[in-house]
Amino acid sequence: MSYVVRGLTQKGTFRVFAADTKDIVEEAKNRHGTAPTATAALGRALTAAALLGADLKTGRLMIQINGGGPLGEILAEADAQGNVRGLVQRPHIHLTPQKGKLLVGQAVGKQGYLSVTRDLGLKEPYQGSTQLVSGEIAEDLSYYLTVSEQIPSAVALGVFVDKDNTVTAAGGFLIQTMPETTTEEIDRIEKILMDLPPVTSLLREGLSPEEILKRIFGEEIDIIEKRPLTYKCRCSRERVERALIALGPEEIQRLIQRKEPVEITCDFCRQKYTFGTHDLEKLLQQIEFCKRHEI
Repeated sequence: MSYVVRGLTQKGTFRVFAADTKDIVEEAKNRHGTAPTATAALGRALTAAALLGADLKTGRLMIQINGGGPLGEILAEADAQGNVRGLVQRPHIHLTPQKGKLLVGQAVGKQGYLSVTRDLGLKEPYQGSTQLVSGEIAEDLSYYLTVSEQIPSAVALGVFVDKDNTVTAAGGFLIQTMPETTTEEIDRIEKILMDLPPVTSLLREGLSPEEILKRIFGEEIDIIEKRPLTYKCRCSRERVERALIALGPEEIQRLIQRKEPVEITCDFCRQKYTFGTHDLEKLLQQIEFCKRHEI
């Protein structure tokens, strides 16, 4: 089961988040039919969204990455209930691995930006953005949080894709300093992180997110919340109907005249919605009804 934990060191010097995202990354791979490099990039973005989303009490956030590389744009969204979804513009891109490592940074590119949009149900969502520094996503998110949100942060993200294209490990962690954190404490944790094996290695060894945090901080972690993660989309037939209505009666009439079913596929989950002539005529009637009654 995929899940994320949120905690605090007992001295109150670091906020910590860690997640096992293998199941949701595997589902994303299956839904989008991603090749290994695309799977790793999308999986890292989904994990990043899940880690940031663990701090939400309401609303949702979206990470948008566009580095000018062959993968194109990557989107990942998470909400306060632990629902996660995402997409990669070119899911079939795969670059030949070097020394057993997937070339995620090269596929993402670094001639672009990373943006985070938080929609907390207020009048306007908050958005911040920074230039990409590597395309590896973890480094880019750490840079974004430190520079744009002014919270010094360390981020590790990883996805291990086996030779049969199965996701055998995926997850990550996020560490953020608190105002009371001293330079000595930061230096100590930085040294530990430098010697720490890749997060996928730790997960493949069987370590849980909680155990990874304990590996970094010892026993001084208080886990405040454990939140299940699910790959779940917000699309529905009703939402698609509203999108068709927004096209206007003239466009819907043109679709009817083609006398062919209209099939619309959600970019995030690949769910297909089919509208026959009768369905489109009902939408026209709905538009006319609203006009007559000024709804």
